[in-house]
Amino acid sequence: MNIDSAHLLRWILVETSHPGNVGSAARAMKTMGFQDLHLINPKIQETSKEPEAIALASGAADLLDSAIEHSSLGQSVQGYSLVLGLTSRDREFGPPAIDWQSALSLISENTQNQGKTALVFGPERTGLENHHLSFCTHRVWLDANPNYPSLNLAQALMVCAYTLRQSLQSIGISDASKNRDPGIDLADPAAITAMLEHWREGLEAIGYLDPANPKKLMPRLEALFARSRLRKEEIDLLRGIAKQMLLRK
Repeated sequence: MNIDSAHLLRWILVETSHPGNVGSAARAMKTMGFQDLHLINPKIQETSKEPEAIALASGAADLLDSAIEHSSLGQSVQGYSLVLGLTSRDREFGPPAIDWQSALSLISENTQNQGKTALVFGPERTGLENHHLSFCTHRVWLDANPNYPSLNLAQALMVCAYTLRQSLQSIGISDASKNRDPGIDLADPAAITAMLEHWREGLEAIGYLDPANPKKLMPRLEALFARSRLRKEEIDLLRGIAKQMLLRK
């Protein structure tokens, strides 16, 4: 894998409970040539400095030292046009669901266009919740035994890191600049989430959304916009509509 592509890929662990899993994840990442590790609200603050994390990193302590902790997932995915939430749980709403093989194709295409990709892994016990997935462009599952689709956090990350390395090597990322499409400027999920909040306020202002009985309107809109892969200029357009709704209040 071309080393220049590593900065385009971010690995995000959300609300991790066990420092050892952070260390094992760092070891898997470094072994496969990745390095950008973010931790969102780990149960133990500065978990990357815990002795168990350092021990299980087994030589990847430098990657642990460079890991960045954030208080919110939105902070960590700003500027990332492709955000993949790894979870096997089916959801009624949320971003489009794809398998890992399809996700590899999306990552390869995005990387060739010099777009940034984030891979998001949820808490060990519960996995990603719906509010985490609201920051993701896709929900991704790993193909596993349907009767026992159980991987721990570090195992899941290692499977993804290994297959992603193989995929990026096979397409020749060193030629990425030749394939870049400068016309594609996708909005990141954080911008879409802010736009949806603007729309919620606007819909309440015109009486279309009853805050006391919202039903499933906002999750449906969230799913609609997630399927649309909105561009930055489209976000501005939609926020302009929301602004006009608020002016009618």
